[in-house]
Order: sequence, then structure tokens, then C-alpha cells
Amino acid sequence: MIGRIVRWVAFGTLSLAGALLALSLLYAVVTPPSTLMLGRWLTLNPVDRRAVPLSAMSEHLPRAVITSEDQRFCRHGGVDWGALQEVIEDEEGPSRGASTIPMQVTKNLFLWPGRSYLRKGLEIPIALWLDLVWSKRRMMEVYLNVAEWGEGIFGAEAAARAYFGKGARDLTRREAALLVAALPNPKRRNPARPSAGHRRLADRLVARMAASGGLTDCL
Repeated sequence: MIGRIVRWVAFGTLSLAGALLALSLLYAVVTPPSTLMLGRWLTLNPVDRRAVPLSAMSEHLPRAVITSEDQRFCRHGGVDWGALQEVIEDEEGPSRGASTIPMQVTKNLFLWPGRSYLRKGLEIPIALWLDLVWSKRRMMEVYLNVAEWGEGIFGAEAAARAYFGKGARDLTRREAALLVAALPNPKRRNPARPSAGHRRLADRLVARMAASGGLTDCL
């Protein structure tokens, strides 16, 4: 009986690994849905997502994302080990500050929202793999096409049109900063009608972007 259970577990693990391998290679060329998008479709809730290539987005968007969330994006291999060490030593547990863009893409495509050591432990090897098989440009492109920006709003193109009435290509630096500053809490922060706190975050991000030369060189 124990041997049979071990074989089932091994078969299940290999099957999941194979599925992940196949999907990661498929998603290198096909824009994927996120788990949140799939959940909305399964519950018959609307999804607004218009996938566009990175070349059809304002250059301010990837700069704002990297400046705000992952300044070592062009230098690490999927995981920022220094930031992760700080999280491990923090008694309050994992925080968004340790999540690189590849780790966030991993969560969005294959895992679930929330904060736990279990999810973080699964994120790490998948993020390392995705960073190995995808270019940095593709990683950013996928991230900006699956990020949630409000109830049923996914991706930069849908967000730009919903909040600013224009395509992602035409976003100004401040509009890009307002969008990125909303990402930690997209259902409560409205880029078109930002609160005072949201505006302050965006203003600080604009200033940091102006001094962030070189952060987007890998794109």
C-alpha cells in the first residue's frame, strides 16, 4: 500500500512538472491567462484583457515597474537572494518586497494570491526556470499583460483604456506611475481618481524613475 502511494505521488509530481514545462514553453510565445482570470471565467465573471506586445506600451511602464518593484531585475536570475534572506530573517513572514518580477509572474500564472512560506517555496524554483527559458523582455511583457488593475481589469492595455481613455502606448510618465503605484492594492486604488496617499506614492515613483538610468537596459 505504501509503495502504491509513493508511486502515485511520484507520478503526480512528474505530471505536474511536465505540465509546467509544457506551459512555460507555450507561454514563451503565447500570452497566457492568469489564475485570477481563469477563476473569473469559471465563475462567469467578465474579464477585460487586451494583450499587446511590449513595443505597444509606453516606455514609462516597464521603467516604473522595475523602479518600484524589482530594481535588480536585469541582474538577477529570477530571485533576489539578498532580499529573500531579509524576508527569511523577518519574523512577520514573507512580504511583497522580496518578490521579483519573475516571482510575481510565477504567482500570477501558476499559483495563488496570499502570503505564505509554502507559496514562496514553490515560487522560487519556478521563477528560476522561467527566467532561464524566457528573455527579460518576454518576462516583462507577460507581467504587464496579466497584472490585475481592478475588478476584472487585467493587463496594461485594458488598464490604460479603463482609467485614462487611451492605449498603453500613449501613457505619460505620471500615468504609468499612477498605474504601478496601484498594483499593491488594485481594487482599492483607482489610478484615475487617486487618493492623496496614492498621489504621493506616484510622485515619489516619478522622481525615482527620473534617476533610474540603466535599470531597463535588458529590455
